[in-house]
Amino acid sequence: MNHFDVEECLRSMVILVDTREQDTKRARERYKRFPCPYKRQALSYGDYGYMFNLPDGTAFPALSEHEIIVPVAVERKMNLDELAQCFTASRKRFQGEFERAKENGAHIYLLVENANWENLLTGRYRSRFNPSAFLASVLAWQIRYGLQLIFCKEESTPVLIYEILKRDLKERLESGEFDR
Repeated sequence: MNHFDVEECLRSMVILVDTREQDTKRARERYKRFPCPYKRQALSYGDYGYMFNLPDGTAFPALSEHEIIVPVAVERKMNLDELAQCFTASRKRFQGEFERAKENGAHIYLLVENANWENLLTGRYRSRFNPSAFLASVLAWQIRYGLQLIFCKEESTPVLIYEILKRDLKERLESGEFDR
């Protein structure tokens, strides 16, 4: 794929927002800050993925009424409390999502807003989840699923989601992954 084809594909990128992501005022504000269009679509894993048009006009991935499989996904959590919930009460569901991603060879980025390592390590969150167990779960997930963990401020989330997805797509296009 030549440079112009890559640029054309990147311009056609649409951020897919999982239909399970709650449609709140805060979420709609986040979506407005994406520098490209977005579409709500059931994803097999993660909260955000992408679609784009190949140079021949074919959409990838093809949308369907069912959950679609994306090559990269961003999972967003609003804070350490929500993440702790995923590793405790919701662990089975959370693990299932990461297993599906791993089975499909997808890369997963976990974006945790309003958080940092120091707060996780010292237990500065509302959950009763033991800091050592919390750390062990996070690190095990990183190793087991190739998870990329990113702590950020809430206001950085739209830019980070867009840039992660765009850079992933650009790398895949330039490596020839979508060449026919």
